[in-house]
Amino acid sequence: MCRNIKTLFNFEPPATEDEIRPPPLQFVSKLSGFNKPSQANEAAFGARGLGSLESARRLLASLHTHAPSRDREIEAEKARERSKLRFG
Repeated sequence: MCRNIKTLFNFEPPATEDEIRPPPLQFVSKLSGFNKPSQANEAAFGARGLGSLESARRLLASLHTHAPSRDREIEAEKARERSKLRFG
């Protein structure tokens, strides 16, 4: 649905607030169809974005795994390699 949303769980170091904030807001934008809401819808848009953000925080805080944490740089390199193979 939202291609720019990245996995945030089970990384070392853990996801920062700046990494957690964009996906819920992108999700609300996608659902509403607004990139930037009108003044009449701004309050509802902002409230849903903040509610989604809090849900995302709670989700990440409550997840548990026995798998070892992944390294962000290694995962980014894997993504670059996949992109090279796909797009040349």
